[in-house]
Amino acid sequence: MKPRILVVDDEESIREFLEIMLKKEGYEVTSAEDGAKAKEVLQKKTFDMIISDLQMPNVNGIELLKHTRESYPETVFMMITAFGTTENAVEAMKMGAYDYLTKPFKIDEVRINIANALRSKNLEVENRVLKKEMQREYTFQNMVGNSESMHKIFELVRRVSHAPTNVLITGESGTGKEVVAKAIHYNGPLKDRPFVTINCGAIPEQLMESEMFGHKKGSFTSAVADKPGLFETADGGTLFLDEVGELPVSIQVKLLRAIQERVIRRVGATDDIKVEVRIIAATNRDLEYMVKNATFRQDLYYRLNVINIRTPGLRERKDDIPLLANHFLKKYNDRLGKTIGGISAEAMETLQKYEYPGNVRELENIIERTVALEGGAMILPESLPPFVNTPSGRKLASSHEIEIGPEGVELDKVMGQIEKELIVKAIHTAGGIKKKAAKLLHITFRSMRYRVEKYNLGVISDDELDED
Repeated sequence: MKPRILVVDDEESIREFLEIMLKKEGYEVTSAEDGAKAKEVLQKKTFDMIISDLQMPNVNGIELLKHTRESYPETVFMMITAFGTTENAVEAMKMGAYDYLTKPFKIDEVRINIANALRSKNLEVENRVLKKEMQREYTFQNMVGNSESMHKIFELVRRVSHAPTNVLITGESGTGKEVVAKAIHYNGPLKDRPFVTINCGAIPEQLMESEMFGHKKGSFTSAVADKPGLFETADGGTLFLDEVGELPVSIQVKLLRAIQERVIRRVGATDDIKVEVRIIAATNRDLEYMVKNATFRQDLYYRLNVINIRTPGLRERKDDIPLLANHFLKKYNDRLGKTIGGISAEAMETLQKYEYPGNVRELENIIERTVALEGGAMILPESLPPFVNTPSGRKLASSHEIEIGPEGVELDKVMGQIEKELIVKAIHTAGGIKKKAAKLLHITFRSMRYRVEKYNLGVISDDELDED
């Protein structure tokens, strides 16, 4: 995609000169005759760079610079000043301008300064991406597995990563849906463009529209400045809609329009902004069922579900557990500065018997915890968390699996064991937060406290009691 440059100057000859020169250099150029007009243009389109005259009627260069720093901080700003009046231009650099150009222009200097400014911007973007991704490359190495189901996913990712088609990734929580989304993005032609994530289940409904599409200053109480939404941030790249099944219907309508027409409108604005974004969505919910129950729009479902990739639960690919466990062992050896040599056969057998309600994410959590606490040279069965080593870590027996012999069974004892196992699983799934575990089991926190004490599963802290 060509870098976009906005030229702002009240002298038509200057605008025409820069526009002709910059287009010859391969840039996409838009012009505005003053700062006020530039603000209007910025509402409709994002730019990599603004080149603005210092002295202009209506809104001058300094005011436009302030507006750009507040509302479009990633846009590089370069000031134009007349020869002999560079003092104000230097002041503008202190306020955030990258550099300044002096009239009359020297073409080679203009060319070099602009190229250097855009190169600097690209380096900043790359550095942010590297930090955000913790300097990890999202390639197929991060999708670990040798099972038939994983080979099918690898092949699908290879094929769809080079097609600008919307993808819907489905599967249980913890199965690696975001890893698949990043593999699609970083193995295709958009790998150098933004990868932006929206967690649709984590943003309150009243803020979702602003986060997704942006807002105008004054459109609501806390809107103290114009703000671009995540659609604009992802322009030219990939927008990952995680937990898309959690979107309220009111936002689904606006999302459908953005996908169909490739335009968005900020909250409080009257003008549309054109965006080119590839959509990858993920959910652990049954969207077809939601469509039938009118809680998810059918037309949006078909727009998102052009290509479907289902990530299998770990219990469906248990042959991959040794490969995954050793992958995580190496990862946390490196991260925690440990030198644990491996996982014993007995410990690996224990890991393979566990049911993993939290899927791959839970296995990673188990290995990280074990590596952090292990003081020996090898992970043994006793090194693993207690819940993995006990029957509560295995599949709960159904009624037809419990044999009733001539002497019968103690129903209360059997039901108590099942209850204990479910509580242990819920506490682990909730990351040890018993209040959250109570919600998973649809019981009150007081009821959870009683059962924790009844089965000697730990002590409820004062902090946890305060939360009740």
